[in-house]
Amino acid sequence: MKRPVLAALVLALAVASVPLLARDVPASALPIPPSGVLGVGDAQLTPAFWIGLQAHADQDILTRAEIDAENAELLKLDPTMHDLAALPATLPRAQVAGWIGHMSKRPAHALFDEHGQPVPAATLDKVVDDVALDAIPAQTTVRYGLVVERAALRTFPTTLRVFSSDDDHDIDRFQESAEFPGTPVAIVHASRDGQWLFVVSPRYAAWMQKQYVAEGAKDVVLAYAARTPYRVVTGASVRTVFTPEQPAVSQLQLDMGTRVPLLATLPPDQPVNGQTPYAAYTLQLPIRKADGSVALVPALLQKNTDTAADYLPLTPRNLITQAFKFLGERYGWGHSYDGRDCSGFVSDVYRSLGVQMPRNTGDQARSPALEHRLFTAADSHAVRLQAAMQLRLGDLVYIPGHVMMVLGQWQGQPWVIHDVLGMSYRKADGSTAHVKLNAVSVTPLLPMLYGRDGSTFIDHMTSIVRIRR
Repeated sequence: MKRPVLAALVLALAVASVPLLARDVPASALPIPPSGVLGVGDAQLTPAFWIGLQAHADQDILTRAEIDAENAELLKLDPTMHDLAALPATLPRAQVAGWIGHMSKRPAHALFDEHGQPVPAATLDKVVDDVALDAIPAQTTVRYGLVVERAALRTFPTTLRVFSSDDDHDIDRFQESAEFPGTPVAIVHASRDGQWLFVVSPRYAAWMQKQYVAEGAKDVVLAYAARTPYRVVTGASVRTVFTPEQPAVSQLQLDMGTRVPLLATLPPDQPVNGQTPYAAYTLQLPIRKADGSVALVPALLQKNTDTAADYLPLTPRNLITQAFKFLGERYGWGHSYDGRDCSGFVSDVYRSLGVQMPRNTGDQARSPALEHRLFTAADSHAVRLQAAMQLRLGDLVYIPGHVMMVLGQWQGQPWVIHDVLGMSYRKADGSTAHVKLNAVSVTPLLPMLYGRDGSTFIDHMTSIVRIRR
């Protein structure tokens, strides 16, 4: 089996400038398994392996009180987060137009459809016109609603999928994110045809199809999100029990970190949707009635599904375990494909542990409420290497457009789990190996090449975020 020389470029640059750092970089090569994923065997694809490297696997990284304080700071200081409770009854046109204008900018470059054909200018004209900026009144009365099923957030009010190249079929440039059932939203505008709503959720503002939002009074909507007792989804996803009596909540997908209130007022022997509830939790979920208003109805969730009575404690064991529940899930740009992308992955994992984060990589990397270290062009390779060698479990490493979660140090270097399209590294013969991943994957950090110029991921680090004391 051929073996790559581990981080040959790293060694050459580090030795030239900081000899002491060079001794910290392992000189041994990592094996290349049949998968091509450098250094990763079956053992490294189990959470037990990485948990075993932790000296205090069950010790709190942050306490619940510390997490609550950090979440409050995030809501207060981070401009990408939205405190729906603090919104006034009406908003001036400038604020609504600002939100929409920031999101729905006309594309300045060529786009292609799902068949690889250029998207006509007339099609884009209509998409832009449907935003209906001219219809925003001087004062907008804010309405509220609850998301009733996993729903896409879009750049424009359209389901049209568009791509940057004629051979790309995965990264839809009009896909922004997704919201999960029970998420409260403020409604501030509608598309020209009335079928789309511009909604402001706690951490995003974009277009959502009207059919996925059930409207209600502000106090009803916000009270639902704060109701107790509740269950928190701790699996990658779970589904409610099938029920023909209430199709809107039958086999409804609930993703990791979703908090759903329990309906605790029903007698334990009273059937729910035609079924005994004794082996299930009785949830209370929102549905959209024919007139668009919200109704709260019971739904069953089997007790043997992966949920908890509260957010899990933020410990090394739980952090690793939660991250590995997504291992192998297909990459889904903007939470598409019923999956998630790199920033969605890390935020959903941390959310199951009670930690709230901004949605996108750039916002996470620079958030004024999160402890972070920023890198600039003035930071040398040696400085970046030193920072990489000090990374610890749970640290988030950012490069342009991507984030990775650190699993720890092993074999003298940092390893990460991330939702990534692919990896490249230099082999012993000087050639470059390219591995298509397109999934949540475990990889070493140091050998990963960034581009054709031979630079590595750490050469392009923009920030390290630490969710710990």
